[in-house]
Amino acid sequence: MVLAKRIIVIGSANMDLVCRAPRIPRPGQTILGESLMTIPGGKGANQAVAAAKLAGPDIDVYLIARIGDDDFGQRLFNGLAHHGVRTEHVTITECASSGCAMILVDRKGENSIVVAPGANAKLTPADIDRAESLIAGAAAVVLQLEVPLETVRHAIELARRHGVFTLLDPAPVPAHGLPRDLFHVDMLIPNQGEAELLIGRRRTHRVRHKKLFDPKLVAGDLLGLGAATVVLKLGSKGAVMVRRDGQIERFRPFRVTVTDTTAAGDAFSGALAVAHAEGKTPSQAVTFAIAAGAACCTQFGAQPALPTRQAVERLLGRQ
Repeated sequence: MVLAKRIIVIGSANMDLVCRAPRIPRPGQTILGESLMTIPGGKGANQAVAAAKLAGPDIDVYLIARIGDDDFGQRLFNGLAHHGVRTEHVTITECASSGCAMILVDRKGENSIVVAPGANAKLTPADIDRAESLIAGAAAVVLQLEVPLETVRHAIELARRHGVFTLLDPAPVPAHGLPRDLFHVDMLIPNQGEAELLIGRRRTHRVRHKKLFDPKLVAGDLLGLGAATVVLKLGSKGAVMVRRDGQIERFRPFRVTVTDTTAAGDAFSGALAVAHAEGKTPSQAVTFAIAAGAACCTQFGAQPALPTRQAVERLLGRQ
């Protein structure tokens, strides 16, 4: 019997309260929305579901997370199981609410998000240690920053100790910047806005941060902070990958009709992990991830919009 490969996602699980509106309101302004839905989300859960929907039967996807002892928590748990995510390390936290994200989506598909962490803030290094044997045999560990930084740091250190490939989606970027040791991952995958914050936080007050910058130079700056590879997500402009061996590669986008961009970055992250577990080259993995992110944008919501393998393969076939 051949053991299944493992992808471990460590991160948040939220209930998304999604309101569609004609536009994002200005500060102090009240506008009428068009609809309100509650949809399972959270960057960790989204990335785990994305990976599970894209992976073949020879890959198991696990989520290490905390949810609240409430109705939202039960829905989140059931949703993960429904999509094939292994939930043995999803802990129900007593006397805590589940994380919630308030999401506004305008008619162009752009969004604005505020997250209340709830039980996500209670994910601890001890939760990671309880899954050490699982992590030690993983093909990849995927992390984000919607759980405590000390927990992310501990997970990176544990994975590195066992020689496990690590991917970090540095979102949301902390108010005081990202500690240097958290850059020490195999693949750092920020979007353009996150990259601006990460670079800007380390510049002096005497240097003006330019609005326009060269993505290759920015990715190179981030590489210098400790990551082995940086993949800079550029939305409708594709992506740039810079590797420690000096290789720089630009990737074209896939053209689709955008309905909602909410979980496109999570689809990208989950797809990268699946591609790595399948043994694809870094270039093939990024192309696969761009297709997954694009396919996600054609549907509304977070987890419901995450694409199937067939949807991604169709886009890849159009190249």
